[in-house]
Amino acid sequence: MSAPPRLQGLLAPVVTPFQPDMLPDADRFARHCRWLLDSGCAGLAIFGTNSEANSLSATEKIELMGKLVADGIPGARLMPGTGACSVPEASQLTAAAVKHGAAGVLMLPPFFYKGLSEEGLFRYYSQVIENVGDSALRVYLYHIPPVSQVPIPLPLIERLIKAYPDTVVGLKDSSGDWNYSKSVIDAFASTGFDVFPASEALLLQGLRAGGKGCITATGNINPGPISQLYNNWQGPDAEALQQNVTRTRELVQKYPMIPALKAVISYFAQDQAWRAVRPPLTEMPGEQEAELIGKLEELGFDMPGLRED
Repeated sequence: MSAPPRLQGLLAPVVTPFQPDMLPDADRFARHCRWLLDSGCAGLAIFGTNSEANSLSATEKIELMGKLVADGIPGARLMPGTGACSVPEASQLTAAAVKHGAAGVLMLPPFFYKGLSEEGLFRYYSQVIENVGDSALRVYLYHIPPVSQVPIPLPLIERLIKAYPDTVVGLKDSSGDWNYSKSVIDAFASTGFDVFPASEALLLQGLRAGGKGCITATGNINPGPISQLYNNWQGPDAEALQQNVTRTRELVQKYPMIPALKAVISYFAQDQAWRAVRPPLTEMPGEQEAELIGKLEELGFDMPGLRED
């Protein structure tokens, strides 16, 4: 099997809806994925941080992935999160993603043990790649040290690219540190290594430096304006488009991100079921939700086409 074309532009780490019994709601999940693609997303980073991925079992993720593809979502538009603390689980998830034709996988480092050596991290990624053993596999490293407490240093990236030049092809940077993003772009973009900052607030800056787009939580609610910026980043209105999406991002990130995203989707879809989060998370309090929605509406924010009449 050959690998699908690489994804560039806006990718959303798709939030996961839950039923009243707290099982994943596959139908709402597929509808939201279709809306995201129709609204400008180039791809869907399902099972990312804002998908509550680490509150989902491997079985649930594999079943949801299969249902998405069966429901008509192209595997080539998916970049599932497949990183796990154990090599067997990461290998199982990664193999399932390749089976469904995913454009790539987004792989956290093993995040339970701290103070890991470069050698240990290299062996982790190497073992997963070798276990899957498929030339169609494309791995995007997931650098999120504020959460994982396990950074991905540049020497490790260099070593992985050298060992697996056709497999390890990119990185999502959720550090919030532009200097890190820039250092990875400067070091490896010329080799075909794709870097995606994790906030649209850095989208224009990243593209100008040689990045390939962004994988951003607020892509779940604001895909149209973010994709418009990506599509027009070399145009005369790029700075104004950047300011517009940054205002929305800065507002939403003042609140707990996952409950906030779900509250916004719930409001604009007129669907209270979207508010549900899986423990240990809790729903956004009503007064916070009203405050956030009011401020978004002051900005003229909308989610056209989301509501099903």
